Amino acid sequence: MAQALVYIAAALLIGLGALGTGIGFGSLGGKFLESIGRQPEQGPALMGKMFLMAGLLDAVPMVSVGMGMYMLFVVAPGVTG
Repeated sequence: MAQALVYIAAALLIGLGALGTGIGFGSLGGKFLESIGRQPEQGPALMGKMFLMAGLLDAVPMVSVGMGMYMLFVVAPGVTG
């Protein structure tokens, strides 16, 4: 039973991390396009900032996937019961 809970927790970590990143990228892209539409001359400056934020936003699912893999391959085999 405890091992099943570890598997569920790992699946939630990976799945919700991916879901949150997808929502974040959608919001980031939408706001970027809105700001380019308002001020086209600021395009290159906004693009650099957008790519910086996209890189930071990409770190969240990488951490959650790492934690999920740790739970799957290290914690779950050690749980007995």
